[in-house]
Amino acid sequence: MRIDILTLFPNTVSAVLHESILGRAAKKGILEINCVQIRDFTENRQCQVDDYPYGGGWGCVMMAQPLKSCLDTVLESAVGRKTRVIYLSPQGKTFTQETAKRLRRDYDHLVLVCGHYEGVDERFIEKCVDEELSLGDFVLTGGEIAAMAITDSVCRLVPGVLSDEECYTGESHWDGLLEYPQYTRPDEWEGLDVPEVLRGGDHAKILRWRRKQQLLRTMQKRPDLFEKLSLTDPEDLQLLAEIRKDLQRPVLDQPLSVRQAVPEDVQTLLSIAADARAMLKKYGIDQWQEDYPNARAFLYDIQRGECWLVFHGEEPAGMFTLTTENSPGYDAITDGKWTPDLSFCVLHRLAVSAKYRGTDVAAYLFRSMEEIARSLGVRSIRTDTHKKNRSMKRLLNESGYRYRGNIVVLVEPDHDPARQAFEKILK
Repeated sequence: MRIDILTLFPNTVSAVLHESILGRAAKKGILEINCVQIRDFTENRQCQVDDYPYGGGWGCVMMAQPLKSCLDTVLESAVGRKTRVIYLSPQGKTFTQETAKRLRRDYDHLVLVCGHYEGVDERFIEKCVDEELSLGDFVLTGGEIAAMAITDSVCRLVPGVLSDEECYTGESHWDGLLEYPQYTRPDEWEGLDVPEVLRGGDHAKILRWRRKQQLLRTMQKRPDLFEKLSLTDPEDLQLLAEIRKDLQRPVLDQPLSVRQAVPEDVQTLLSIAADARAMLKKYGIDQWQEDYPNARAFLYDIQRGECWLVFHGEEPAGMFTLTTENSPGYDAITDGKWTPDLSFCVLHRLAVSAKYRGTDVAAYLFRSMEEIARSLGVRSIRTDTHKKNRSMKRLLNESGYRYRGNIVVLVEPDHDPARQAFEKILK
């Protein structure tokens, strides 16, 4: 790809475009970027490039002759190339990513003409220009900034300029969507964490998360772009349904916190349990469907200092019990085994209130619970859930827990006692 920029300020433009990625590509011969001084093609000793406008008015207008002579010289040195002459003008069509794709695809030589002052003689545009482009609905002092932006945008699509095609196909505007958020080290910065999914190592989950973030960001930041989308892929449609459901959930605009429950919290704990019971019933999961967990169970946990509440601001949002007592039935695990010779605690009665289901409360709950477990000096956490409780199993997997086998839990007579056991080894 060759690009010639006709300008009154070639040194300034060249200094920018021959640095960094484009500069390295030019040294390799992948790109040729020339900045040509229009003033060198004037025909008077004053090197005059502009004059007063016919009809009167403010400022001066660039003359057609120096521009045409400069352009002719450039075109003579590019015979055989597919050339497009572009004038950078606030009257032009708005430059977009699709424009960049078209210019890269259809041409191997672009001539970018930078106007200045009050513009250029209209006769030069009529006779010599193939296309007018603008960066947007605003006016710049000259065309140089637009020329540099267009050069950068087009050249980065040239094979070999970037290390891989994915460097630009996943970016904002490539397929009509904005780019997903990016993170780097450290994992935690000023109280903000990198999303757990990006640290989990599951490439399929990462791709799905990123696509969902693209859809969400475009919907929220650029609704004008979102309205133009024509999404037909079933995965995209499912992600959109999830996004719309997520947007109905409360925004976590207050700090999350955790504290040990006290006897006065029993009704709050029972209310959260009732939310979970209704959800389990809705999905046909035979768990917590009778008098369990009840006030006696919660009071026992509270008296032992093992019951915890999670709050969003002052509002209760979730609960869990973390005990160093081994749970009945855990020693009789089948179809697998626990990690041997590790001290452990057991996670019970974990639930998030209906209002906060699907928010980051669950992730915060798991992080808090693991911090408490570490403070107890244990090396692992054990827990169990009903085999049909897909949401809980998903949370466990996303939080680093691994399936260990099957157990039987007899706390609810006449109900399905089969449970799947999970364990996480703490680092």
